Amino acid sequence: MTVGFESRGGVARRVVTASGLLMVLVGSGFVVLLVSVQGLRASEQQAQHSGAVLTSANQVERMVSDLATGQRDFVITGQEKFLQPWRDAAAQLPAQTGTLEQLVADSPDQVARANQADQRITSYLRDYSLPVIEASRADPDSARTAAITADGTNRVAAIRSVLDTLISSEQKLSSSEQQNTDMIANRAVAAAVMGLAGTVVLVLGFAVYLTRAIVRPVRVTAEMANRLAAGDLAVRVPETGVGEIRTLERTFNTMAGSLGAASADLAASRARIVRSSDETRRQIERDLHDGIQQRLVSLTLDVRAIQAGSPNGQAEELDEVAKGLSATLDEVRELARGIHPAILSQGGIGPAVRMLARRSKVPVEVRIDVGTRLPAPIEAAAYYVVSEALTNAAKHADASVVHVVARLTTDRLVLSVRDDGIGGADPAKGSGLVGLDDRVAALGGTLVVESPSGEGTTLSVSLPITSS
Repeated sequence: MTVGFESRGGVARRVVTASGLLMVLVGSGFVVLLVSVQGLRASEQQAQHSGAVLTSANQVERMVSDLATGQRDFVITGQEKFLQPWRDAAAQLPAQTGTLEQLVADSPDQVARANQADQRITSYLRDYSLPVIEASRADPDSARTAAITADGTNRVAAIRSVLDTLISSEQKLSSSEQQNTDMIANRAVAAAVMGLAGTVVLVLGFAVYLTRAIVRPVRVTAEMANRLAAGDLAVRVPETGVGEIRTLERTFNTMAGSLGAASADLAASRARIVRSSDETRRQIERDLHDGIQQRLVSLTLDVRAIQAGSPNGQAEELDEVAKGLSATLDEVRELARGIHPAILSQGGIGPAVRMLARRSKVPVEVRIDVGTRLPAPIEAAAYYVVSEALTNAAKHADASVVHVVARLTTDRLVLSVRDDGIGGADPAKGSGLVGLDDRVAALGGTLVVESPSGEGTTLSVSLPITSS
């Protein structure tokens, strides 16, 4: 139940939440940019529309100037050619004023100004310009009076006044739209900068969180797993993570604890097996010594006693029987020593190793710096290591000398057996060395075999005394 709860409320939820925040932030930035782009497009369209209005109004004003200029030049010169600009402007003005009215159709004030300008232009043509031209054709001097000239000037000024007001209003509107465009552009830039900064901050925060919450704990757990695989069963991971990571750390520690307990149980079981085996060996050795050996000795003495009072022929036969019994007794004693040497139980590791050295086929130099008795399992393990090493040196190493050194440290027995043979020994191929390694490991010790080819073989053993 705890694992499920932590999973629902742990790293997964935080990752989803952070991803959602990032998505909302990026989405909001895109929305603001989209709105800004639409606003910019609308402002651009409005600016284009204002430009068209200004262009149309200027064209109307230019055509009005052409009317006035063409009429004045005709009245002054009386020549029809000077009326051509007037004729062109008069022909184009209806269409141009109509275009202007269409362009300002969305603004009632501008529509009123455009209509007023159209009316004044129509009145100028109908009520002033055409009558003056006709009068100039009939009587040029009558059309050149100051009053007529002033009336025309006033009419043209009135038309220009309306057009200037329209143009000024449109320019103000265009300026306002430009300011709105600049504001939208600035808003878009600010939104982009803020969105980018927020995204960078959120991504960096997300990366830091993932590093602290996932990457670092997983790396630590991986390192601890490597140490655990290397045999350090006491290693533990600090349970500092959240959610699934803490579950992983707790599970790892539980697994490590289980492995440690299993290893301890296995070591204890192996130690019990070794102690039981050694005890059984000692019991068998005692049984052989107290039973078969004593019986063989008694039988040998009986045969010798009978032999002393027997005829020569029987005496020779009894002698052979006595010799056979003696040989059998020697074999039983050798068997007993192989099972468990009595000297080891009686004298300890020093006398036992020296006995092995005397019986070895290869010369052995012994240095035992152990001034006290050791626990029986330690003495037995050391004895069998020396025995196996001497046997291998005699059978396989072609050695000329073997050095045996044993010494005590504060809490360990350190044993070394080194020969000058051919080397190249492979511990995995010999059941004897494998069995010794198991025996030493069961006591919490270590056995290292170094056997480079051509440089002899060295067995180094370290056995803890306190644990035994």
